[in-house]
Amino acid sequence: MEPNFVESAQDLLHFIDASPSPFHAVASAGSRLEGAGFTRLRESEPWALEPHGRYYLTRNGSTLAALVAGSEAPAAAGFRIIGAHTDSPGFRVKPKPGFVRSGYRQLALEVYGGPIVATWVDRDLGLSGRVVLRDPAGNAGGTETRLIRIDRPLARIATVAIHLEREVNEKGLLLNKETQTPPIVGLDGEPDWNLDRTLAEELGVEPEAILAADLMPHDLTPGAIAGTGGEFLSSSRLDNLSSSFCALTALLQAAGVPGAATRLIVLYDNEEIGSNTAQGAAGSFLDDILGRLSLRRGGSPEDPYLARAHSFFISADMAHAVHPNYPDKHEARHLPRLNGGPVIKHNANARYASDAESAALFQQVCREAEVPFQSFVNRADLPCGSTIGPLVATRAGLKSVDVGNSMLAMHSVRELAGTKDTAWMVGALRRFLERP
Repeated sequence: MEPNFVESAQDLLHFIDASPSPFHAVASAGSRLEGAGFTRLRESEPWALEPHGRYYLTRNGSTLAALVAGSEAPAAAGFRIIGAHTDSPGFRVKPKPGFVRSGYRQLALEVYGGPIVATWVDRDLGLSGRVVLRDPAGNAGGTETRLIRIDRPLARIATVAIHLEREVNEKGLLLNKETQTPPIVGLDGEPDWNLDRTLAEELGVEPEAILAADLMPHDLTPGAIAGTGGEFLSSSRLDNLSSSFCALTALLQAAGVPGAATRLIVLYDNEEIGSNTAQGAAGSFLDDILGRLSLRRGGSPEDPYLARAHSFFISADMAHAVHPNYPDKHEARHLPRLNGGPVIKHNANARYASDAESAALFQQVCREAEVPFQSFVNRADLPCGSTIGPLVATRAGLKSVDVGNSMLAMHSVRELAGTKDTAWMVGALRRFLERP
């Protein structure tokens, strides 16, 4: 059956627009899972799982795992796992953010990951993340964590006029990350202003109730279908909420199909900064889950090792499409295009987890799903990025493949992808989860 490309693309844009921060992405995913009958588990409590049961859990509010338990023990049937990440490159608000310079009120930001900084200028920016409050019940030492989303033009990183920077078009817009990225939020003067007061007003609490916050600016322009024939998706955070959405949607679609293997997705935070956190792919989250699932039916101490030997991991992260204005940046025989289907990513130095066996398996999955596929390898004279794939493969000892949908403007505040590729990736990942 021909997939509904537009419907799938629009659903992706709704998911991204609802997810301005990793915390919101996890909340959005959790809402979809609960609507499909998934029960929330907690790491701090014992798990009682049933065959074919649907479950999910979170760590730090920014990383999520969801699973459909198989009919057989993992030691016999293994795990089918898809991984992606919820974070995107951009900025984070510093703990003491407010300051005044030259009569303007500004916010102090720290660069997060590797954004194309210049793409953030002259955009209307909101603010999102989480705020930790004193326990409203008055319990000593207690706290409450709440999500916050300010969807109005609160901040702007303004460029300097070309009259004062005459060579900007020749040399490019180069911004000092400490002194030239703080956005303007107002003019100094009465009434006095601070960020805590703004947050308190949004949350309906007193400023004194705010203890700490994890905040980030986000572009207020909603995602859109673009191009002369609706070929493109234009949005913030396609890298990598697109892959998170595809993994989540594939699991939801496959949940009603009985299977021997336990099907699992893991949506990690902090991939853009190396994954070295408790909620990142270099942390113990997946290991902990696989260990608990492997031992839940009793059996032998060898069961966790047997389960992993029968398992397979797909790392889903966006891939580089060939750019028409920079074709020399691409390896001439590997030119992924938008709307060409999932891209299998290769690197001889193991920056990606794919090898011949894992690539062949994913190719077969695509053929069974009637989904086209492509291949990517970096130019040998350019450095290659990486993904969670090698980290998970190394830590968990899983046969793994790296794949992703192709895109342009990766790490820009506004990225571009193909309208058809979302449905095709969902179809391939769903087939992977449903295979006998």
